[in-house]
Formats: sequence, structure tokens, C-alpha cells
Amino acid sequence: MSILTIIDPDITVAQTLPSKFYTDQDTFKSILSGFREHWHFAGHVSQLSKSQPIDNPLREPMLLTLDEGTVHCLSNVCTHRGMLVCTESSNGRRLQCAYHGRTFNLDGTFRSMPEFSEVENFPTLADDLCSYPLEEWKGILFNSISGQNFGSFISAIEDRVGWLPIENFKHDSSRHRDYQINANWALYVDNYLEGFHIPFVHGDLHQVLDYDGYTTELFEGGVLQIGIANEGEPHFDLPAGHQDEGKKIAAYYFWLYPGLMLNFYPWGLSVNLVIPESVDKTRIVYHGFVGDENQIGLGAGADLDKVEEEDQFVVEGCQRGVESQAYERGRYSPTKETGVHHFHRIMTGQPIS
Repeated sequence: MSILTIIDPDITVAQTLPSKFYTDQDTFKSILSGFREHWHFAGHVSQLSKSQPIDNPLREPMLLTLDEGTVHCLSNVCTHRGMLVCTESSNGRRLQCAYHGRTFNLDGTFRSMPEFSEVENFPTLADDLCSYPLEEWKGILFNSISGQNFGSFISAIEDRVGWLPIENFKHDSSRHRDYQINANWALYVDNYLEGFHIPFVHGDLHQVLDYDGYTTELFEGGVLQIGIANEGEPHFDLPAGHQDEGKKIAAYYFWLYPGLMLNFYPWGLSVNLVIPESVDKTRIVYHGFVGDENQIGLGAGADLDKVEEEDQFVVEGCQRGVESQAYERGRYSPTKETGVHHFHRIMTGQPIS
């Protein structure tokens, strides 16, 4: 997908996105249509029930099922009249539509339907729930519609944190959050992709991170930000030979286009999902997975609710600002906003330089 806006590859001369990317309905719809080409977070093995709906930005009803140890990603649309099949997690042995009772096996194949004994040429394969691409990496499940190369999608994360026992992390429901914010989804991503604002917006976080040591790395389809711990603050115990060996890493912040954030802390993983609701409304969903309970409440990942509240304040303020006649577009800091620049080039369909 290409949108007719050029973001110069040279950040020193580039201008930011025009305000229409945050305010125009047609632009919003055009961008969302491209989400189908990408991988999205579907869950973690520690969350799995026999069946559960997937909550992500694809705007395509899907569900996960666990069938004799095999996980499936299926359509969540009944093949009878289009009702959603699964509206909440269940440990039932089959899927049954609550509208007219059509029933499916956990692999999505049709099982039974009342009052259809006289229907000719029934059932057929069209009466099964269709399946979608699903991949697992260290216990994290990702789904897609187009199923583009998963290896290239996950490689940057594997290289940096593949040594962590993520598959053994446990889902902590007390860390689940579901926020509604009055802002375009891309403004939230813009804010996430730079640590420039930390001293101004996040006073407590600024106390535990080394601002001058904060770095941003770009890769195809994503950004990695690395937070360095101030003296005495919690940090990862990195394995020998790791590329960051000798550094006091407080957090690895991964963003994957369009709106998946995987935040690794010494205590575990916080997954943030950015789910566009409309051009100026967005859901932010948090899932927490704990690896070391002794590290909870410490360091950069200590008070995520406070950080989120502070972020929402500035993001909603930016939404009001970009809707103004006085604003069209701005410029990037070459030292602090490379991640934002990278995101804007990805979103406008420009090749990665």
C-alpha cells in the first residue's frame, strides 16, 4: 500500500506526516486496509482456553482453539447467518453458535446443524470455519491474514531476547488493561517511538533510565528502543556473548508495524496492542506475562499505569492540536526521533533505506 505522501529518507530535511493522516476518514480507512498484510499478537500459550476470541487490529473476527495440543486460528463467523461463534473464552469440547445452534469441531470443521436434514448438498467445505495463518515463537502466538514471511518478522526480536524463557512466562490477569483514548492510533505510536519526551512527561521513569544512554535501532517493519538503567536500578543479567553484554539494560522496547509493542523488563513481558476504533478513537490493550515475580514493581517497568496516563495526556493533546488549522506538519529531531521517521516511511509505503 502506498499513500501519496513522501517522507524524505534524509531525516535532517524530512517533514513529518501531514495532519490528514491523523484526522481524515478516507486516509484512515486506506491505512487500515494494509494491516491485513502484517502479523499481529494473538495470545500466549499461558492464556489459552479450548476456544477464545482474538482481540487485535485486523477488524476480522477470529478465534483461537486448542484441539488435542494443536492451536488453530479460525474465522469467528458462523457459516449459517454470520453470527459470531465465540464471544468469550470457553473450555467446551466444541464450538456452537448461540444463534441457531450450528456446531463445529475445535479444528473448525462442521459438526451438526438442527433443522437442516432436508437441505441438499449439505454440508460442504464451505460450511467449515475457514482457517488463517498462525505462528508460535517462544510461546507467543501471532496471526495474520496474508501470512507474509514470519522468519523475517521475528528475527530482530529473536536476536535480542531469544535467550529469555518467554515460553515459561505466566499470564498475569491483574496486569490486563483496556484503555480508550480520544486520539488517532498513529499519534499513540508516534509517542511510543521516541524517548525524547521522557524527561518532560515521565518524571519517575526519568529517574530510573539513563536518558543519554537511551538508543533507537531500526529494522525492517519495526523499531527497537533500549533503555539503560541508572546506577542501582534493576537490569537484565545478560548471557555471556550477548551483543549487549556489559550494558545495564533496563528494558527492550520493540514495536512492530502497525501497532504491536513488546516491552521486555527484568520481571517479564508487557504486550501493548494499539487497536484503532475510528479516526480519532483508539483502544490500548495491555497483557502482562511474568517471568520473575521478585522483579515486579521495580525499575523501568514498575508503574506502567502512571506512564500510560502521562502518555495519554500528551497524545490526546496532540490530537486536538493536529485538528487545528494552525498545524499541517512538523520536523524530526535527527538524534531523538529516528523511530518516528521510520514509522512514517513504513506507513506511507516507502522502501526502507
